[in-house]
Amino acid sequence: MTISESSSDRATTGVPPLLEVRNLVVRYGRTGPAAVDDVSFTIARGETLGLVGESGSGKTTIGRAILGLQPVTSGEIWFDGKDITRASVAERRALQGDLRAVFQDPFSSLNPRRHIGDSLAEPLKVSGVPGPERSVRVDEALASVGLPDGSAERYPRQFSGGQRQRVAIARALVTDPRLVVCDEAVSALDLSTQAQILNLLAELRRGADLGYLFIAHDMAVVEFLAQRILVLNRGRVVEQGTTAEVLGNPQDSYTRVLIAASPVPDPDEQVRRREAWQRLRAEMKAAAAAAPATAVANGLN
Repeated sequence: MTISESSSDRATTGVPPLLEVRNLVVRYGRTGPAAVDDVSFTIARGETLGLVGESGSGKTTIGRAILGLQPVTSGEIWFDGKDITRASVAERRALQGDLRAVFQDPFSSLNPRRHIGDSLAEPLKVSGVPGPERSVRVDEALASVGLPDGSAERYPRQFSGGQRQRVAIARALVTDPRLVVCDEAVSALDLSTQAQILNLLAELRRGADLGYLFIAHDMAVVEFLAQRILVLNRGRVVEQGTTAEVLGNPQDSYTRVLIAASPVPDPDEQVRRREAWQRLRAEMKAAAAAAPATAVANGLN
């Protein structure tokens, strides 16, 4: 398949979104249930969209589909005005500099037998960047995430968990991308390190016209970084809007559950949130159990 140009969504601004996902459906197996069911959203240049949901909600599957790691059953994925839904291997390779990822476990994504500098230089080498320039860009990327001189010559095991996540961010940014998919990029870190990484991501976004798809289960984390939030439950979008709208006036009970589950530093407020979370969970389970009986009674089943 050849990547094709799109002229849609240019009417108002003259520029297409950086990323547009249209009616995305992903199934595992031909007849299996949809892991992602009719999901649509956009990300503008320089914007962060928080994609929020519990484990199994389908958010990681969406990220993998955007990155070309998961086949799409139906729907479309457009990047910078071009349809990349079923791009070939060669076309994906050409995109790798513009579309990057930071995953949850940086240690598993780094080769323990290679210096950090070699791992960061690999995408530059594939893109045809000359050796001397590769070294300069690797050092610049490591410096941009606050790692000390000489880090390029160290192995992954010689860094702390927070430092390894900084390495992963540097590797994502070394090609000067336009969009980074962050899949639970801070969930494995302690709170103080989380704050450092989130501040770093926000700073790097301000320093470049960089967009993020920030995938997470913690509303408090997403609130810090994202301008807009999309809430996913069982593969479907249940709510979306600006961060202020979604967190200040959530319309869906599932969104309220996620907000109540987010940790806060005040112990008393944490107790209240936990109680609210348990109450909302019980209400949702009761409603789900009653739904089939109600459908039968109304002649809908």
